[in-house]
Amino acid sequence: MVKGVRFVLAVPDAEATAAWWRDVMGFAIELEIEGWRFVRRGACRIMLGACPHDASPASLGSHSYFGYVEVDDLDGYFAQIAARGADVPAPPADRPWGMREMAVRTPDGHRVMFAQAL
Repeated sequence: MVKGVRFVLAVPDAEATAAWWRDVMGFAIELEIEGWRFVRRGACRIMLGACPHDASPASLGSHSYFGYVEVDDLDGYFAQIAARGADVPAPPADRPWGMREMAVRTPDGHRVMFAQAL
């Protein structure tokens, strides 16, 4: 049985990226240790590891997608994060597979899908 899912992301600056997840996306910072920041919103946890010398996630093209997070009110969440300046290259839209989805791009170039069942 799967008890939870955490995403691990290599980022140029873990502190700055965690601040973005907190200030724009509404996640709480759970843990701050050298080179790492852990953020959480509900059941979604993201572990941010500082890798300042690695390739930028933005350089990965479609491989920069890392997760699919289901929420209970996609349109409400979209309104919240859009008001805080989130980069939403694909705003909420209904999909033929029974989900309403949006794509969000982080300042580092990672992309994540947020969705709600129709």
